[in-house]
Amino acid sequence: MSEKVLMKGNEALAEAAIMAGCRHYFGYPITPQTEVAAYMAKKMPKIGGTFLQAESEVAAINMVIGAASSGVRAMTSSSSPGISLKSEGISYLAGCELPALIVNVQRGGPGLGGIQPSQSDYFQATKGGGHGDYHLIVLAPASVQEMFDMAFKGFNLADKYRVPAMILADGTMGQMMEPVSLDANAVETYDKSWATVGTGKHEGRNIINSLSLSPKQLEDWNIDRYARYKIIEENEVMYEEYMTEDAEIVIVAFGIAARVSKNAIKEARRRGIKVGMLRPITLWPFPKKALNGLADKAKAFLSVELNMGQMADDVKLATNCKKPVYFYGRTGGVIMTPEEILGEIEKIEKGEAEQW
Repeated sequence: MSEKVLMKGNEALAEAAIMAGCRHYFGYPITPQTEVAAYMAKKMPKIGGTFLQAESEVAAINMVIGAASSGVRAMTSSSSPGISLKSEGISYLAGCELPALIVNVQRGGPGLGGIQPSQSDYFQATKGGGHGDYHLIVLAPASVQEMFDMAFKGFNLADKYRVPAMILADGTMGQMMEPVSLDANAVETYDKSWATVGTGKHEGRNIINSLSLSPKQLEDWNIDRYARYKIIEENEVMYEEYMTEDAEIVIVAFGIAARVSKNAIKEARRRGIKVGMLRPITLWPFPKKALNGLADKAKAFLSVELNMGQMADDVKLATNCKKPVYFYGRTGGVIMTPEEILGEIEKIEKGEAEQW
């Protein structure tokens, strides 16, 4: 194992993308993810790659479509309002069945909002975000090391299933600095005989297209895509369990909210309250089976988020409403404290909390 290097989350992610084989980056600066673009601008020309600051987010995502169509590993990054501008192009990626990596380092919203950390793009990321029937594979890092590791994972999963993948990080993950091991993860390779590389490499001609004027053909495309999504749900769910073995209250949290929750759990345990946590690492596919299993032994669930409760409904659905679900969140760029979460835990323990 190599020595660890102190790096900012955005820079660790960018370095990992390069190590994972990305040589084509298209983006546009926006806080709090600008360091991703800055890092790529510095590094890509030195390794024969392509960095292009597009004239807009709309242009950037369409450049990703073009590059991904040729079978190369391509990515873009932005923050909340910028991802909204890219949403049509992301839907085109899904419709064309093109693998690509999209990074959203979230800021507060709606609208221009603020530049402080948020998790308020959960709906957008996990429910599609653009038009049509589709999903993104959504990865939620909770450390700078995971920012690094998930760049490899995102590209590998995108290529494996021909599905766009998104790293959904709150602004804290992008801006914080931590020691990171830069040991390369596995770079997986998959058949890309579908790529538009000219007739010299393939018999016949490949066409990348998401347009169908035949309702039956378009329906068949969607049904086939959802069959692939089912395989992803069966095989690619990732999560972390923390002190859940005897937990009577289970916190569900991701990103920085999960890190803050761990401190609250330690203090609650010290006070004799049996609390644990399930941290979704894939927000889609969501760890429904794991949560459903915990619902058979836990007494209650607490969804902790930097938003107004976007994941809480998924927790209720995953647990089949077997046990009460509660929510605690801060929004607008405010990060909750361990003491605040502990207060909610004690309310649940005393029967004073209001169900979601």
